[in-house]
Amino acid sequence: MWQGTIAVAQRILCELCRRRRSLILWAIFPVFILLLNVAILEERTQLSLAEAYKLATPLTIVGAALFFSCLGGTVSTVVAEREQQTIKRLFLSPLSGLGYFLGIFLAHSLIGVGQTLIVFTMAVVAGAKFEGSIALVVLVIALSILAYVGCGFILGTQIAKRTEDVNALIATFGVPLLLLGGSFIPAEFFPANLKEIALWNPVYHINELLAGVLQDRAWSDISHHFTFLLAFALVMVVGAWLSYNQMRERERHL
Repeated sequence: MWQGTIAVAQRILCELCRRRRSLILWAIFPVFILLLNVAILEERTQLSLAEAYKLATPLTIVGAALFFSCLGGTVSTVVAEREQQTIKRLFLSPLSGLGYFLGIFLAHSLIGVGQTLIVFTMAVVAGAKFEGSIALVVLVIALSILAYVGCGFILGTQIAKRTEDVNALIATFGVPLLLLGGSFIPAEFFPANLKEIALWNPVYHINELLAGVLQDRAWSDISHHFTFLLAFALVMVVGAWLSYNQMRERERHL
């Protein structure tokens, strides 16, 4: 299975490297979002530049960079492979569904890790200091990527039928989730009714969890966000597995 997983990841990354433009844009995107978030926070809350970077870092990583590269990227990958008949050829190989999912997860994890390192490097250079557990930060980012890839797998197999559907799908569901998750405007600025709705938004919980970990808040203050993320990631993985089986049955009858 691991050989198949690595082969799928290599194929996706080689295709991205061949085009280059996508990888460059994936690197530039979080830089722009981080600078915008820092400018908003610095102006609205009268924070120092270092404090603004510290607050903007988790919002930029989880709520913007990983969301588009891991969720949007997975939807694009699944739809493109279906259109190019690559998936049908994969079904004829000994590759398992788990191996295929892990291959996509591995490829987009590497992109997400690269974006995370870019954002953290900019924040540290600007003077931001992070105090939380590194192991917990890694776990939160890994679970976030897993949840986003799983969600992207479901959307790519169940809803998006053509490449043209991907942008409309991400705009329709993704942008409201990001806004309501506090990725561009921190949730503390929300009115009371939006704060109540945000409690049902996974992006909100992931943002709050990573921010809490990086600020070394007490575990009792952030444990419910971790529980939500863990449950959401498990549901997305199970949903991705069921979606893969449905897609395989559909493709066999075409």
